[in-house]
Amino acid sequence: MKLFTPQSWTDYELMDTGGFQKLERFGNYILSRPEPKAIWDKNLSDGEWKRLAHATFRMKSSTEQSENEEKGEWFRRKEMPEQWLITFPCHDFQLKMRLGLTPFRHVGIFPEQAANWTYIYEQIKNMPVERPRFLNLFAYTGAASVIAKAAGAEVTHVEALKQLISWTRENMELSGLDNIRWMLEDAVKFVEREVRRGNTYHGIIMDPPAYGRGPKGEKWKLEESINELLKNCRQLLAPENHFTIINLYAKGTSPLITENLFDTIYGEVSNKECGELYQADNAGRKLPYGSLLRFSQ
Repeated sequence: MKLFTPQSWTDYELMDTGGFQKLERFGNYILSRPEPKAIWDKNLSDGEWKRLAHATFRMKSSTEQSENEEKGEWFRRKEMPEQWLITFPCHDFQLKMRLGLTPFRHVGIFPEQAANWTYIYEQIKNMPVERPRFLNLFAYTGAASVIAKAAGAEVTHVEALKQLISWTRENMELSGLDNIRWMLEDAVKFVEREVRRGNTYHGIIMDPPAYGRGPKGEKWKLEESINELLKNCRQLLAPENHFTIINLYAKGTSPLITENLFDTIYGEVSNKECGELYQADNAGRKLPYGSLLRFSQ
């Protein structure tokens, strides 16, 4: 088992964790958000958190929440904008992303995924294929899609929410790129259709949620659907020169479970890495973000 963590970058810092919260800097702004895995004590005092944070997210009470919902409210200082920009350097490319405060505590990126952005860029750049085909499933705001495009891939971006595709388009244009293929689609149905069509890809990344809904109300529950999805994704891989990245964040999905699932479907593969994705705060505590498996051939 391996521990994965992204390189440090100027526009992001995990400043402190603890008390079921995390204190993060995105560019010029510091945010305090809930973090259920941070069960230890904070390193900084509550007073320091309050002084530092430009915005703090507070969850609704359990009586106000509906099923499978994690809504809340941001409390902002007057100097905290609702939207702002950050940059991630990847070799000779500058990924530019627009962030924003959403009612689900997210801001538009999962910064720990920077560990995969660099991997994607390097895999595509070093691939002896003129225009590698790259598929991003459950694509969110598309940092991986934009990185792959910058590296020279033909990118297909699959996301069930129209507003997130619009957000990715904005990030693409901010980064000076164009011509990503947008698919407002349920990921499972899209993959099944691609298998029937005989299409293949040189790179696939998936970051499925524990649960979710497709654009037509299709129900996704990870433990019920991930096995079949991976079987179909295996059929989508080009015969040579390919890579796959699988992130599983759902509670109870350990690296051992991820590796067992993968090995049962894919068998023995070269260059496989499997383990825990994490980020360390400024006191050195490692905050886990779920299992990560990736391989290339």
